[in-house]
Amino acid sequence: MRSSNPVLKRLTNEEQIDLTYRMSVEGTINKVFILFMIVMGSAFVLWSRYMEGGVDAIGSWMIIGLIGGLISALLTSFIPRIAVIAAPIYAVFEGMALGGLSAMYEQRYQGITIQAVGLTFGVFLVMIMIYRFRIINVNAKFRKMVVGATLGVLLVYIIDLIMSFFGSQLTFIHDSSPLSIFISLFVVGIAAFNFVLDFDMIEQGSKMGLPKYMEWYGAFSLIVTLVWLYVEILDLLRKLKR
Repeated sequence: MRSSNPVLKRLTNEEQIDLTYRMSVEGTINKVFILFMIVMGSAFVLWSRYMEGGVDAIGSWMIIGLIGGLISALLTSFIPRIAVIAAPIYAVFEGMALGGLSAMYEQRYQGITIQAVGLTFGVFLVMIMIYRFRIINVNAKFRKMVVGATLGVLLVYIIDLIMSFFGSQLTFIHDSSPLSIFISLFVVGIAAFNFVLDFDMIEQGSKMGLPKYMEWYGAFSLIVTLVWLYVEILDLLRKLKR
């Protein structure tokens, strides 16, 4: 089976893999569960520190989580073979970042965290059903559209980050104006469509008999999208509550 996914194309050219050491959907699901539990456990530790000492007790840990999560995510993205080690490390750091971020939002907007969690999993389940019943056809055109939109969002965020170093920011993505809320809804939609790409990559990888470590890579990709969606929904709720 041939794939239009460039990552899968490259990996297909590797040496033949024994069936025992090939990627499977079931194996990937197990890895997703493992990474999710690591994220939740790490987030719970930071949340507990917040409950004991307030926001001041978690600030530095959250920054460590953000930096560590970014580095491990980049390494995993560019070197899928190390996902078996790097993906769990990413989950630990990302849990720290999410635990701290959620605590900071919860301090200002009571109940926002549980709402964001509920909406995130609601969207996740909807996208599973959409993919399961083939409501969306994952072809090269769809993939280019979603990847292009995702890169566009990333570019805007990078520009905003650079501007923040000079005491400025792109106000239209931070304030609570109708435009800002619309942009947040758009980004939430883009994040949700990334689930479809993740599901397709996992399914294709399994059919193509990719190396076993790709289960960790597929699980990592899914967790990254889940984290992104949660953060975007959390920020959207913040705007709606202001």
